[in-house]
Amino acid sequence: MAALDHAQIAQRLEQLTELSVALSSSSHDIPLLLERILQSAKAMTHADGGTLYRTSADKRSLAFHIAVNDTLQMYRGGGGSDQAIDMPAIALVDAEGRPNLTAVAAYAANLKQAVNIADVYQTDLFNNFSEMRKFDDLHNYRCKSLLTVPLLDHEEQLIGVLQLINAMDHDSGAVVPFTDTDQRFIEALASQAAIAVSNQLLIGQLENLFESLVKLINIGIDEKSPNTGRHCQHVPELTMMLADAVHRANEGPLANFKMTGRDRRELWMAGLLHDCGKITTPVHVIEKATKLETIVDRIHIVDTRFEVLKRDAQLRHLNRLLELGGDASAQQASAAQLRQEMQQELQQELARLDDDRAFLRKANIGGERMSQEALDRVADIARRRWTGPDGVERDLLDQEELCNLSIRAGTLTEAERKIINNHISVTIRMLEALPWPQHLKNVPEYAGGHHERMDGKGYPRGLRGDQMSVQARVMAIADIFEALTAKDRPYKPGKSLTESLEILGKFSLNGHIDPDLFDVFVRAKVYLQYAQRFMDPAQIDQVNESSIPGYRP
Repeated sequence: MAALDHAQIAQRLEQLTELSVALSSSSHDIPLLLERILQSAKAMTHADGGTLYRTSADKRSLAFHIAVNDTLQMYRGGGGSDQAIDMPAIALVDAEGRPNLTAVAAYAANLKQAVNIADVYQTDLFNNFSEMRKFDDLHNYRCKSLLTVPLLDHEEQLIGVLQLINAMDHDSGAVVPFTDTDQRFIEALASQAAIAVSNQLLIGQLENLFESLVKLINIGIDEKSPNTGRHCQHVPELTMMLADAVHRANEGPLANFKMTGRDRRELWMAGLLHDCGKITTPVHVIEKATKLETIVDRIHIVDTRFEVLKRDAQLRHLNRLLELGGDASAQQASAAQLRQEMQQELQQELARLDDDRAFLRKANIGGERMSQEALDRVADIARRRWTGPDGVERDLLDQEELCNLSIRAGTLTEAERKIINNHISVTIRMLEALPWPQHLKNVPEYAGGHHERMDGKGYPRGLRGDQMSVQARVMAIADIFEALTAKDRPYKPGKSLTESLEILGKFSLNGHIDPDLFDVFVRAKVYLQYAQRFMDPAQIDQVNESSIPGYRP
């Protein structure tokens, strides 16, 4: 090939500059980036073919990533072909761990220098061209000139090898050697390309590291409260299911909602972090399975007091029997009748005590709703008097115990509910304190809005539906549905699909959740997709969608 004139060199410099700019602004799609690098190198040198290798995870071999050849009309590997490369990897070290210098690609990789061979069949530098010869024989092809350049990152670490085959004379089409100018340009291109690939790899590693740190927080929450931990795992999954369904919707009020890959990652990250503030919530509040539970369930302490009351009743009975005395027959007959009446009174009192104790045990469990009659009975029982070990007479239940056993629904007092609700404020403060990059800037808003309501009665900011993003409204539905169906909560059983959808449907009518999103949730059968992955089969009943409140098939 004739030496390049000034115009051709200027053209290559322009190509190299354009490629450098393109590489610096490339997407995170590394396979696409590598294809562009190979195609640019091939075009710049008028090569007939080329191969790009990537180092294996253990850095002990080179794996074929892309192989192209114009004469053979071959395009294998990479993202532009569905044909996999069936060539074996090239070892970088031998069995003893010494650098492999017998194969040209391994030689260039190990010595970190370019190798330019005019004719591979005439060189004595390497003896490992067996695979190339097999390739030539199989395809009736003739590899001749070869230019092999290592791809080294900013720390001089090998990330791959670029190999070009058969430089073609621009005028005659004959195979010619790669020139020194070709080599210098490809080395410059390889340097730029390696840095671009390295940058993308580093970005990917940093993003993976960040996501791993997020998962680390959830592991901490999981260890602190296994129930909340499952919630932190499932809500992101359900959020993405619903968001993807809305993305696919081509009609209705949400038809214009679309997500890019970056949008999806941003929402996924928000889902993972939506309850990170719970890491500050006391365990005895998160795990409060009964109304009297703190570190232990204090119903057993109340049980002990009932045993004291029963003991006292029995002692009073025995003392009264001792007081009867006397030997006269009339007195004996009267005493026998009195003893019988006293025995009946004792049994009735013991039965009342057992009944009251059983009632408090049931009230302690918590439930959907406690009647006023039941609340009044708790208050009456609380006023019973008993004498403690210190000899002081007091009410059977102190004010704090009475307050807990008088909780109308669930197991949390108003103060404890505020502690639970505070997790979202903590979540927002934690997330807003982070220096989010541009493509993740909405994470605090998405994660911090899942307890807001369409009617503005949610918390912590009291936002209305029109003040919230679609993503935050999606997460609100995911958060509620997961909580309804979860069967691992200590304070309630998991509801069936029908029960959960009925509750969610009522929420769509009373201003709690977005009715348009709920419509997609049911119409696209997101609920069933989630149920099949995460719910107990016993909870998955046959849903009659036409009977779901707020939904019109």
